[in-house]
Amino acid sequence: LPENEACLRLPGIDGKAKMSKSLGNCIYLSDPEEEVKKKIMSMFTDPDHIRIEDPGKLEGNTVFTYLDAFSNQKNLDELKAHYKRGGLGDVKVKKFLNNVVQEELSPIRARRKEYEKHIEDVYDILKKGSEVAKEEAAKTLAEVKHAMKIDYFDTAEFLDEQKKKYN
Repeated sequence: LPENEACLRLPGIDGKAKMSKSLGNCIYLSDPEEEVKKKIMSMFTDPDHIRIEDPGKLEGNTVFTYLDAFSNQKNLDELKAHYKRGGLGDVKVKKFLNNVVQEELSPIRARRKEYEKHIEDVYDILKKGSEVAKEEAAKTLAEVKHAMKIDYFDTAEFLDEQKKKYN
């Protein structure tokens, strides 16, 4: 996914909080096209933009936040200007966003379908990754214990010092 500033913390489709599974306000990478479209078409926009002729606000408008995150369209500035001056409806902007998001998700969906055909390989990859992560975590934990001087039983030095103390 893009690594631009807008993409770092996307609001939920309701515009109230960050995108969150527990709040049910997110678009999943695994969502089918129709589900994504349904979610985008229900997105929060400018509540004061009632008629197409009304000028619209970009600030707090979830649709434009997503466009900033995912659209590398050169005409995005013109789209924003048109919305701000009026004459551009929310439905049209949401349809534009839907096209942008569907294009972004298309290769992800294709890769997912390929992986679903080879699920055993996926489990092997996950297992190997877990083993590597476990080894790295153990190294990090050992470094932390050593830095905090609580690695008592990891070295023979500690036991030797204790023997000297109590003998």
